Amino acid sequence: MTTLIVNGKEHVTDADPATPLLYVLRNEIKLNAAKFGCGLGQCGACTVLVEHTPIFSCLTPISVLEGRRVRTLEGLGTAEHPGPLQAAFVKEQAAQCGYCIPGMVMRAQALLEQNSSPSEAQIREHMSTNLCRCGTQMRILRAIDRAAREMKSADLGAKP
Repeated sequence: MTTLIVNGKEHVTDADPATPLLYVLRNEIKLNAAKFGCGLGQCGACTVLVEHTPIFSCLTPISVLEGRRVRTLEGLGTAEHPGPLQAAFVKEQAAQCGYCIPGMVMRAQALLEQNSSPSEAQIREHMSTNLCRCGTQMRILRAIDRAAREMKSADLGAKP
């Protein structure tokens, strides 16, 4: 038995400890945002956060995740109440087919948690791991920049 903490909730699974996290997320926990892309950790469609680090859930066995916090796109917001980064992706129309977007958003979330004001070069470097075959990379970059600016502005407005 392995206990996973996903989006703040505990989930106990009897899956083989070598099972990739992606399969447990999708098949047992029924969180379907992370996608199976290449299965080799080369596309990023399956990206989720472990603590604050983006990982490829298609390659990460659940055995290494016992007691660690996993966050998926579903943990950032909902369609009715999107998180700031999700809202920026919508405003910039950063999705075409949408297949890569959950992984893109999670990788971008990790960046903004580490660096609230990344430069364009830093955004490009950080996001280079994830692939978009539809060609919306420029909109994705704009969405991340927008989210950083809007989140910083909201933080400044909230301070006394």
